[in-house]
Amino acid sequence: MDTTINRLSSPIALKMSESQITFQLSFVMDNVLSVKDLNKHFQNLRSTIIYVEDPIYFPFPSFKKLYKGDTLVIEGENLNIASDESDVNVTIGTMQCNVTSLALTQLVCTPPAQQPLPTDENGTEQTSQELPLVVVRVGQNLRFQIGYLKYDLMKPYTFSHVLFGIVIGTLFIVVSLVVILIIYRRKSTQAEREYKRIQIQMDTLESNVRMECKQAFAELQTDMTDLTADLENSGIPTLDHVNYIMKVFFPGVTDHPILNSSKFRINMPRTNYDQAMMQFEQLINNKVFLLIFIETLEAQKSFSIRDKVNVASLLMIVLMNKMEYATDVLKCLLLRLIDKSVVTKHPQLMLRRTESVVEKMLTNYMAICMYDYLKEYSGNSLFLLYKAIKHQIEKGLVDAVTHDARYSLSEERLLREQITHSVVTLHIIQDDLDEKIQCKVLDCDTITQVKSKILDALFKNTPFSMRPSVHDLDLEWRHGRGGHLTLQDEDLTTKTIGGWKRINTLAHYGIKESAVMSLIARQNDNYNNFSNKQPYPNCYYINNSSSHISINGDMVHHTPTLQQSHLMNFQNQAQQTHVRIYHLVRSIDEKTSLGQQQSLHERTHKAIPEIFLTRLLATKGTIQKFVDDFFGTILTVNSMLPPAVKWIFDILDDAAKRHGIIDPDVVHAWKSNSLPLRFWVNFIKNPDFIFDINKSPSVDACLSVIAQTFMDSCSTTEYRLGKDSPSNKLLFAKDLPQYREMVANFYTEIAHMPQISDQDMCTAMQQLSIQQQEEFDVIAALKELYIYVTKYRDQIIDSLDMDIHAKKMHLIHKLENVACTLEGQNYL
Repeated sequence: MDTTINRLSSPIALKMSESQITFQLSFVMDNVLSVKDLNKHFQNLRSTIIYVEDPIYFPFPSFKKLYKGDTLVIEGENLNIASDESDVNVTIGTMQCNVTSLALTQLVCTPPAQQPLPTDENGTEQTSQELPLVVVRVGQNLRFQIGYLKYDLMKPYTFSHVLFGIVIGTLFIVVSLVVILIIYRRKSTQAEREYKRIQIQMDTLESNVRMECKQAFAELQTDMTDLTADLENSGIPTLDHVNYIMKVFFPGVTDHPILNSSKFRINMPRTNYDQAMMQFEQLINNKVFLLIFIETLEAQKSFSIRDKVNVASLLMIVLMNKMEYATDVLKCLLLRLIDKSVVTKHPQLMLRRTESVVEKMLTNYMAICMYDYLKEYSGNSLFLLYKAIKHQIEKGLVDAVTHDARYSLSEERLLREQITHSVVTLHIIQDDLDEKIQCKVLDCDTITQVKSKILDALFKNTPFSMRPSVHDLDLEWRHGRGGHLTLQDEDLTTKTIGGWKRINTLAHYGIKESAVMSLIARQNDNYNNFSNKQPYPNCYYINNSSSHISINGDMVHHTPTLQQSHLMNFQNQAQQTHVRIYHLVRSIDEKTSLGQQQSLHERTHKAIPEIFLTRLLATKGTIQKFVDDFFGTILTVNSMLPPAVKWIFDILDDAAKRHGIIDPDVVHAWKSNSLPLRFWVNFIKNPDFIFDINKSPSVDACLSVIAQTFMDSCSTTEYRLGKDSPSNKLLFAKDLPQYREMVANFYTEIAHMPQISDQDMCTAMQQLSIQQQEEFDVIAALKELYIYVTKYRDQIIDSLDMDIHAKKMHLIHKLENVACTLEGQNYL
């Protein structure tokens, strides 16, 4: 049989309403009649031809499609009526898209893995789109351009050294992060366990010393009760307003031109200098000039922090009799400072330090407003705290050279050596006293320390500046038939061993219990201890705040002389003979000199041994009540609180709202920096700023610990205890939550107070102005201020010239008039 296949091209179907047309198929062959009717004679054969409509393949929308993987679907009509998968050829560019399914309206094919070149099926480049063309062919005649196909697939990366490095680096980073997280987790867990362990240890140690603290507190409370009773009669030795202002405004300065009496200047004829300063005062009283003056000075690089502090203090001296105006100026400067601070990364740091004129002005302003509050209300608890610390320290050993004490709150000032000693009760007699006075001292006290304790017993709450100095007196031991012996820190009996000279103590002289002593006027500094010296004839026992001490019938005002100065003289004499001085312990550091203990910064903060921590806790437990009372006093809102506190806090609250500050910690920090940290911490560390007292280095170290505790109480950040935590953090760690709550409640109560009206504020400031009139020489203060005008004259004039309001007021002309007036007298 012939196997030749005949291919017949079917004609195009006619456009008829019918979907298909059927024709019978027959053949005309010679002498074969049966093939003319296939349906009849060959029923098993398909003898009909059916014509249907051509398939239609729709192009892609916008003639472009994004291929994201898997298969490609092409839409159409009548796709599989007369054809199947083998009849359809789909190409993408020149590459095949393998047809996997053909339905009536859809064709599904699998494109090649990578995007083909931008051509059609014949390889003709498609430059218009730079994409391959999708073409569908059905049989020989039908060709459909479906559109362009754009691959949107993750390109497979060939494994290379770069990829290998990236993989290894990524794995290293992941492993490192996992290790760090594990270590951090372990550290956190360890820190938490350490924190709990330390808390338990501190609780245990406090429990161990609780009985000791109760006994010591009972003794201290008895002594303090006697002190309180004396205070009711004598009053607290508070500094007068002038000395108080000088301590705060100009610390350490005792001789300042502003202390000259202004009344003396009034009685003198007016000079060109006086007239010029009065003109300059008028400029200072002009707010436009003053604000420009301050802003210009602060813009100068050579205007140091010391200059800023000095200018702020001088300005407040000038404005002390115009407190209403000073309040207005301070508010303007504060608002400017707030505007600058809120745009920084850490706005909560505002007022943290004293780096601008306004910050020192705020310190001085609050000091002025708080003086009566200190004197009449809160000063009592601060004075009792100071006295409690002083009394507790002096009950134990205190090294006169290093100032280390057995009873201390400060690890740096803790006397760690065990030294045998005993308490000795001395009987003090003075010719003008009717009966003896008992005074408890230690047999290892130096002679100067004994004299100081005797003076405390004799003069009690008398202002320190009104008491005789220990260096103007000698201590005389009266031992019956043995005669009188003058005791000194150094004399012919002082022992020197191995290049070390020890300061004489009571034990050195063999002083026993109930020894009789007397203070006499110092005759000379020689070592003639057996000469008969006249007793101090008129060293009266005083228990009130007399302003003078009667000595030899004359009224004398004594200037306090610290024990350190005496020891320094002692040391200078010893250095000339290459001998080192010590009292209780020899300093390890050879460079350490008398009265000059090695720097506190040089001492390490290693974990303090438990026995020493117990001593610190015992001291803390003894004075705890006085600390709590003081904190409770200054953090209580009552009618005595100056209106300036509410005024300042309201300014900070309003500024925070105006600038959209929603973080409560920022406003909390501002308030803490403006009052507790700026004012109270200063007076906790320096009670001698308000009281006429002598603050020893040992007391100062304890006060610094309490001041740090108060600073921590004002912080909203909780400190986590650890094995390396300093002892001052450990001591009050359990009390800090309570203190922090007191601070927060204090701020809340002030916020809920009625707003201070302008009238009330003006009235309060006017009263302060009246109280402070003619206390200082304002002309002298103006002269000191004018030095800065002279130094920065050109810059000030330029700033005034650039200000519209200053031009309208002719401030440049007025400033030049001051200089012209001065030219008449060569005074400056």
